[in-house]
Amino acid sequence: MKDNNATSERRELKVLGIDLAKQSFQLHGVDEHGHFVLKKKLNRNQLSAFIANLPPCLIGLEACGGAHYWVRQFTQLGHSVRMIAPQFVKPYVKSNKNDAVDAEAICEAVQRPNMRFVPTKSIEQQDLQSLHRIRSQLVARRTAQANQIRGLLMEYGLVIPKGISYVRKAVPSILEDAENILSTLFRELLNELYEELVHLDKRIRSLEQKLVTLSAQHEDCQRLLTIPGVGLLTATALMAAIGDVTVFKNGRELAAWLGLVPKQHSTGGKQTLMGISKRGDSYLRTLLIHGGRSVVRVAHKHQDTRNRWIGDIKKRRGENISNVAVANKNARIAWALLTRKENYQAMQA
Repeated sequence: MKDNNATSERRELKVLGIDLAKQSFQLHGVDEHGHFVLKKKLNRNQLSAFIANLPPCLIGLEACGGAHYWVRQFTQLGHSVRMIAPQFVKPYVKSNKNDAVDAEAICEAVQRPNMRFVPTKSIEQQDLQSLHRIRSQLVARRTAQANQIRGLLMEYGLVIPKGISYVRKAVPSILEDAENILSTLFRELLNELYEELVHLDKRIRSLEQKLVTLSAQHEDCQRLLTIPGVGLLTATALMAAIGDVTVFKNGRELAAWLGLVPKQHSTGGKQTLMGISKRGDSYLRTLLIHGGRSVVRVAHKHQDTRNRWIGDIKKRRGENISNVAVANKNARIAWALLTRKENYQAMQA
């Protein structure tokens, strides 16, 4: 491609597909008729300047690490930017996989009229999501720490029941007991392990306090907290994941996006429904199901319409399916509350 033709080709550019990476970015552009006009490879320092010099166009990106950042950057430069889930780009990949072929596939996929796009996260949403991700990792580390303490003590004949609360209660008394068989070295090691466990507890409480502060400042979070089975973690995680709820036409689309609807394998006019699809954010889906479990556990104590419905499902299909059913309903209710800007009302539900 000659340099003197580069400007004219850029003017004709209407759709651009970019295959993102950490340092290397492959671009593929077409004109309004779908004819190829641009193929280019840029590094990270060159990409922003190159896009800034392009006329406003439609840019397609694959939803991956760093994609939300680039969407915000390109949008500020006047372009219309869309993110596509990787599984929806893959059918457009021709032949063997490489960066150029991936960029061409993204460029093709973003032009499809019925393509589903990933909503862009704001800085506030990413802050909330970061809090949840860090807290989740700390909880996993705390569980591993408690299990290691229990396992090491068992080798010395000291058995602690399952549960972090039992470890918190038992370890200080074990350290103070001078008559047990623990050596001086192991007492020092055990004390260090226990101090680290206490430190993890403090960090988790600190993060949860930040979530409480952020949720108090957000009206939509307060609305979600009125739903039975939706607590602080679920409400803030929903806000971090959804953002603009108008991208979903109805509550069922939100539930399907979270993987809470049956997977379908139908053919020949015969419908075959399987277990839930488990698509989308597994962390958020887990929180909703845990919230549903807490509601199902106490449903027999109440006789309103919602709890009678829960009792009927539990009787017919069992506890696990009723937990998922409540999670599905809570996702739909969340969509309704965020759309109408209302609080939960049991009679309407």
